[in-house]
Amino acid sequence: MRPTFKQLAVGFTLLTLPWLPRAAVAGSISGVDAMSSTVMQHEQSSFSGIAVRLRLAPSPSAPAFEVLPGIEYWRNTTTVQIYDIRSERRDATLGADARYRFQTHGWSPYLGAGFGIHFLSNGVRAPLLGVPLESRSIMKGGVALMGGLTFPLAGAFESFVEAKYHAVSDYEQLKLSWGLAYNIKH
Repeated sequence: MRPTFKQLAVGFTLLTLPWLPRAAVAGSISGVDAMSSTVMQHEQSSFSGIAVRLRLAPSPSAPAFEVLPGIEYWRNTTTVQIYDIRSERRDATLGADARYRFQTHGWSPYLGAGFGIHFLSNGVRAPLLGVPLESRSIMKGGVALMGGLTFPLAGAFESFVEAKYHAVSDYEQLKLSWGLAYNIKH
């Protein structure tokens, strides 16, 4: 059975809930990010994805350093009606990144790296060609490199742009993202 996005989101929530009370008491939750991405996967056309992540500041003595546990998801479907062919690819990623924000006035650049577990699924249905339904699901781990810029908006809100490369063997991905950040401590 393939995990659905809802199952992955529930699993991620259940894994992070035990940490939240301790993190809140310690004052280490620094914010929440939500983003939309353009995903470019190896040998594929580009498509859209979404993501949400929590920002944790593990040490008050290093406020520019953050840990970012999160979940990312994309799905791409292609249909060729004349031949009754439909293909679908999906990836739900549970990951954690660490980043360093360079402190400047106004916008702030950042660099980071991390690791993610990718739940990848491919399927094709082409009954006219003798393929009623074929699907394959795998899990792969991969490192990620990221860089971006944050821009202050109003109050506790920021906007950001980010480029993130996922080095997943046979499924390399480059994600160009725009997002909205809410800072719990500002």
